[in-house]
Amino acid sequence: MSRWDWPAWARPTDVVDLLRLASPIAVSRASMMLMGLTDTIVLSRNAPEELPYILNSWLPLGICLGVAIGLLLGVSILTAEMAGRGEQEDTGRIFRRGVWLSLFFGGIATVVVYFGAGPLFQALRFEGALLAGVTSASEIMAYGIAAHMLSTAAGNYLEALRRPIFVSVVMYFGVVVNLGFDLAFVSGFWGMPQLGADGVAIATSGTRWFITALLFVAVFLATPGFKRSKPAPKGEARHQIELGYGMAASSIAEWGAFNFTFVIATWISLVAGTLYGMVIHTIGFVFMAFLGIGTATSVRVAEALGRNESQNAQNAARLGVVTSILVGAMCALVMYFGSDRVANVFVSTDEVLNAVQLHPALSGLVAFSAMVVIFDGLQNVASMASRALGAVWSPSVVHITSYIFIMLPLAWYFGLHLEQGVGGVVMGVLIASCLAGITQVILLEYLSRRKVAAS
Repeated sequence: MSRWDWPAWARPTDVVDLLRLASPIAVSRASMMLMGLTDTIVLSRNAPEELPYILNSWLPLGICLGVAIGLLLGVSILTAEMAGRGEQEDTGRIFRRGVWLSLFFGGIATVVVYFGAGPLFQALRFEGALLAGVTSASEIMAYGIAAHMLSTAAGNYLEALRRPIFVSVVMYFGVVVNLGFDLAFVSGFWGMPQLGADGVAIATSGTRWFITALLFVAVFLATPGFKRSKPAPKGEARHQIELGYGMAASSIAEWGAFNFTFVIATWISLVAGTLYGMVIHTIGFVFMAFLGIGTATSVRVAEALGRNESQNAQNAARLGVVTSILVGAMCALVMYFGSDRVANVFVSTDEVLNAVQLHPALSGLVAFSAMVVIFDGLQNVASMASRALGAVWSPSVVHITSYIFIMLPLAWYFGLHLEQGVGGVVMGVLIASCLAGITQVILLEYLSRRKVAAS
C-alpha cells in the first residue's frame, strides 16, 4: 500500500466530516459533565462530607434518565435518516413525538423518584444524616427530570440536523447559570444560605429548565421542529419508540450500575464515597468526548443507510471506532501524568477528612483509573453505531452482562470483601469496561459486514 492509499474508512474527507460533527457535540456534552464537575468542586470546597449525598441521589435519577435517553434515541436516528433522504422539512413530527414522550415519562418519573427515594435508600441500609441528606437531594432533583428529557429530545433533534453549534452555545450558557446557582446556594454568595448538597440539587434542577427553554427557542428558530409535517407513514411512531428499547435497557444497566457503585463506595466509608465520586466525575468529564464521537458516528451511519449506502455505513462505523481508540489513548496519558493536577482541582493539598489526606489518595486513584476511559469510550461509540445499523437488543445484552453481572459483583468483591477500598471498586469498573469495549467492537464489525453482504 502506498503512503497515499488510504483505507476506505479513513478517507480524509470522511475524517474531516466526523470531526466537524463530533467536535461541537463533544463540547456540548462536556458542558453537562462540566456542570457536574462544578457541583463536585464547589461542594468539595465547602462541605466535602456531603458529597456522597449528591452522588448517591443520582441512583434513582440515573435509572430514569437512562430510560429517557434510550427512548429518545429514535429522535436522532429517524431525523438523520429522513435528512439523508432529503425529507428534512418533515422531521418536525419526529421532534414533537419526542416532546410528548418526554412529558409523559418525565411526569411519571418525577412522582416515582420524589416518593420512592426515601424507601429505596432505607432498603440500601442508609441511616441517620446520610439517609436524610440523600433523600432530600433526590427529592429536589426530581423536579428537573422532565426538563432533562425535554432538553435531550431538543438536543438530539438539533444534532441530527447537523446544528450542534446551537446545542453547544446553549449548554455553556447553562454552565454559567449552574455555577451561579452553586455559588449562591452552596458557597453562600450574595447573602444566600449555604445549603450543601441541597444547594447542588437546586442548581441542577433549575439549570436544566433554563437549558430546556433556550433549546426550544433554537428549535423554533433554526429547524422545522414546530412546523406542520406531512402525515407519518404507518408504523413510524411505533418504530421511533422501538428504536430506543434496547438503548433504554443498556442505559438502565450502565447508568444504574455505575450509580450503584457510589452506593458500594459509600458502604466502605464516607471518605471512600467522597474519593470515588471525584474519580468518577473525572472519568465522566473525559467520557463526554466519546459521546460526541458516538453521536456523530451514529448520525453518519444513519445518513448512509438512508441513502442505501451500506458500505459507507460500515466505513463510518469503523472510522468512529478508530477515532475513539486514538482519543482514548491520548486522554488516558493526560490523566495518568496529570493526576496530581487533577487532584488539585478538587481538594487542597492539605485537605483532611476523617483523618485521611484526600489529595494523595485522589491523585493515585486518578492515575489508576486512566485506562478506564479508553474502553468505556470505545463501548459507547461501538454500541451507538450498532444501533444506527438497526441493532436493538444485542448491544444491550453486552451492557447488561458487563455492568450488572460483572462490574457490580467485582466492585463489591474487591472493594468490600477483599477490603481494597476505592481502588477495588475502580478495578471492578476497569475489568467490566474492557470486556464491554472489546465485545461491542466485535459485535459492530459483525453487524456492519452482514449489512454490506445483504445489500
